[in-house]
Amino acid sequence: MKRYNHVMITGGAGYVGSKLVPALLSKGYKVTVLDLYLYGDVFSDLDNPHLREIKGDLRDANTVKQALSGGVDAVIHLACISNDPSFDLNPDLGKSINFDCFEPLVKASKEVGVKRFIYASSSSVYGVKEEPNVHEELPLEPLTDYSKFKAMCEKVLERHRAPGFVAVTIRPATVCGYAPRLRLDLSVNILTNFAVNKGFIKVFGGDQLRPNIHIDDMVDAYMLLLEADDAKVDGKIFNAGYENHSIMDIAHMVKKVVGKDVEIKVEPTNDNRSYRVSSEKIKRELGFSAKRTIEDAVVSLKEAFDAGKIPNSFDDEMYFNIKRMQNVGLK
Repeated sequence: MKRYNHVMITGGAGYVGSKLVPALLSKGYKVTVLDLYLYGDVFSDLDNPHLREIKGDLRDANTVKQALSGGVDAVIHLACISNDPSFDLNPDLGKSINFDCFEPLVKASKEVGVKRFIYASSSSVYGVKEEPNVHEELPLEPLTDYSKFKAMCEKVLERHRAPGFVAVTIRPATVCGYAPRLRLDLSVNILTNFAVNKGFIKVFGGDQLRPNIHIDDMVDAYMLLLEADDAKVDGKIFNAGYENHSIMDIAHMVKKVVGKDVEIKVEPTNDNRSYRVSSEKIKRELGFSAKRTIEDAVVSLKEAFDAGKIPNSFDDEMYFNIKRMQNVGLK
């Protein structure tokens, strides 16, 4: 049920946003995107009067104020320097975007009357656990600055939660599958790119577990968090993933979709970290379970490759966050 009218999405021109924004528009929401648009004009073919795009920096208070104007009543906060290598390029920049400007955004949202704030954290906040089911009640043991600041923002949001300002956090697994603003630096997408365009897949180790979620399921999860009753989400934290598969299992899924001629090359690795997440809570409390498989994500990518939608898939920096971050010189 649509309970809000105008959603502001920070980082809305990113990988997930490039699919979430059209989905919200199709449901009749007004959408404001606040983004630096480092990866291009992903909505150039969207001619929709309900879409407002603001190219600007989340760290600038006036830009945030502008983005929150016009009756915004819900915020989905996706914007961040979005992986460890990109963060490590410039830790001060990473902290300024991923943490320092978070509380001002939350306060500004409350001041203009935003009723619901959805925060995209990360399943990496758990660190590496021995438990087979990593659920939301386990202690957080973030291993990197990226995940540490994700965890710290969760506490900031909880501190500002108040009657009339519903706050909810989601901890997604690694997203996979095709989107208009595509990332080819994520595990399933990397393996598919190699299989389709090189004819082989490199697997380092192979036994490590990696939780993934199809990008369309991720969009469904945000939609559900936006539309659920206040009491079901207020102050809650939810994991969101599909299944915990080993890198080798994922490689075989890719091979099954792309073709039996694909060679799987195994190389040794010192990184044997396994990540697992349990998505039982979001299923139990909100009725959400991922509907698309990893193979479905591979199919969507292969179809896009075959259709010529992903040119220069190894050379174009737009597909690789760290390459792009190195070259834009963001301060």
